[in-house]
Amino acid sequence: MARIAVFNHKGGVGKTTTTLNLAAALAREGYDPLAIDLDAQAHLTAIACPGTVGADDSVYGYFKGSRPLADLVRNAHGGWEIIPAHLELSKVDTQFGKGPNVLNKLRHGLDRERLNGDRPVVIDCCPMLGVLSLSALFAADRVLIPVSADYLAVKGAIQVEKTLNALQRVLGHRMERRYVITRFDGRRKMSWDILATFKEKLGADLCESRISETVSIAESPYKNEDVFTHDNSSRGAADYRALYEELGQAGFFGHRPAAPAPVAVPQFIAAVA
Repeated sequence: MARIAVFNHKGGVGKTTTTLNLAAALAREGYDPLAIDLDAQAHLTAIACPGTVGADDSVYGYFKGSRPLADLVRNAHGGWEIIPAHLELSKVDTQFGKGPNVLNKLRHGLDRERLNGDRPVVIDCCPMLGVLSLSALFAADRVLIPVSADYLAVKGAIQVEKTLNALQRVLGHRMERRYVITRFDGRRKMSWDILATFKEKLGADLCESRISETVSIAESPYKNEDVFTHDNSSRGAADYRALYEELGQAGFFGHRPAAPAPVAVPQFIAAVA
């Protein structure tokens, strides 16, 4: 099944919240999702993964070369599994550089250890274009981009398109993508103006589903819960359920396309610089 990178250069747009609730929705519908936390802030890990996680027991241990991915998988709250993150991930860029070996390492590990197969993989990316986010994009075959309902998000979406178009030139095909508006407040005229702008700029790549600014979505991470567990009857749960259904109907979780050609890393880095 698909590997989905939840990606945006901009922070505070709901990447971790979307990864959390998408994994939970997949688990509730009978899939066996694997989430990978590639953010050194490790917020997804803190919410979903019980107990303390050491650096070598996180995905950092895999990048360091001491642990296979399969050894790092943990049970998460909500019936799915996670490969956790750790603050040491912040050192990956300086320790391992930006060569093809490290940037393709996650993709090779998922392929070699067959951790994908009949289960979807959802990758929570960090809010910057460095080794970790690039590793997620190289490993993924689909991208879900949360964009918040504010004017700066429009500029952020344009930058994301630039990155994905550069990747397209390297891979030789267009990576399937969907943008989803988060933190939407229908009481504000600005939200509707931004929605209209996104529709104009993104067209069919913009999800019809929108994630509202709600108490349930804000509260659930604080209680280490996904929004369905926290309040399944809430507007937040309904919004993420609608997103799951829309993506499912579009085949976003389906079988992976043919494996891409090896990534020409220097060419891609130059294109997005």
